[in-house]
Amino acid sequence: MANIISKILGLSKIMRVLTIICLICLLLSYLCPFVHPNDFWVLPFFGLAYPVILLFTFIFLVYWAFAKSRMFFGVLLIILFGGKLHFRTISLPFGKEKLSDSLSTNPIKITSYNVRLFDLYEWGNKGKFENRNNIFNYLKGQNSDIICFQEFYQQDRPTQFPTRDTLKELLETPYCHERYSHKLEGRQNFGIAMLSKYPMISRGDIIFEDPLNIDNNYCIFADIVKGIDTFRIYNVHLQSIKFKKDDYKVFSKNANKIVDKKSTIELLIEKLKIAYPKRAEQARKVVDHMQQSPFPVIICGDFNDTPMSYTYNIFSSLYLDAFRNSSSGLGVTYAGKVPAGRIDYIFHSKNLHSSNFIIQNEVYSDHKAISCTLWK
Repeated sequence: MANIISKILGLSKIMRVLTIICLICLLLSYLCPFVHPNDFWVLPFFGLAYPVILLFTFIFLVYWAFAKSRMFFGVLLIILFGGKLHFRTISLPFGKEKLSDSLSTNPIKITSYNVRLFDLYEWGNKGKFENRNNIFNYLKGQNSDIICFQEFYQQDRPTQFPTRDTLKELLETPYCHERYSHKLEGRQNFGIAMLSKYPMISRGDIIFEDPLNIDNNYCIFADIVKGIDTFRIYNVHLQSIKFKKDDYKVFSKNANKIVDKKSTIELLIEKLKIAYPKRAEQARKVVDHMQQSPFPVIICGDFNDTPMSYTYNIFSSLYLDAFRNSSSGLGVTYAGKVPAGRIDYIFHSKNLHSSNFIIQNEVYSDHKAISCTLWK
């Protein structure tokens, strides 16, 4: 009997220590949206791990509830201390906006999609044209008014892999704005693009601090007129982490077989460490530009950051997150091997409304397409 009691007490001490460590990690994740990555470089990693940390926190909450320990109230207090921050990642199905004919006669539907170069290099282990054609067919079925692409690929004619002109005809979107890096070899263009069914009365871009734009990250915008309404639409692809194919092996089932696993993880951490502050500065530059807009703004794209990040906070402090405004759940948009969660967004001015936020079910890229309907 004494041995059993001793074991229980020993387990209790271990659980207490693990609980305290978990709570410290959770508190650090709460700080992520408010501290610039340059000021505390390790902090964004706690924001990235927030869903896992929160899950373990709830496990400890249940454990201490069954143990009838006062630790239960300490864990509960730390969870409640997070307040509205939890609802950045988890959106509840209450109080969501719905489009009503009596409220608007001039809605627009916008879709944002990181198409991963239309699977040009066959990452999806399918034929070169199969995923591209799947993406084309999906977009055709969406019947969106405006489509924003990240990691867009366009090859100058002659080509067997047409994208822009094919999409303009297929989607009935004659108006186009795009920005690329161009490779003379193969006449290839890599960047972002925006297609619209409605006229673009002006176009522009925001230049990030990367003169050569080695990373192919861009932001473009266009003033689009539908009826009596004019919207400024931004399409953004913020700093990528730049994982290479071999980097993803550390997340595979055979990760334990990697000879240099430690160095691979160190390299990934270094890439993340570089990307976080770059994204923060790019986000600040985009928001500064948006605040000068004479029209209501909509910004969408691949932000490469989670809701518990400094980058997300820059936008959410001034604009509405269409997912949180009109959908529920976790809203996972990244379909790649790294468990990144929701990193694709549609934000809009507070004088606009949004509804019917949809995340693509099919997986034709390492991101899922997102779309919603907006109106004044």
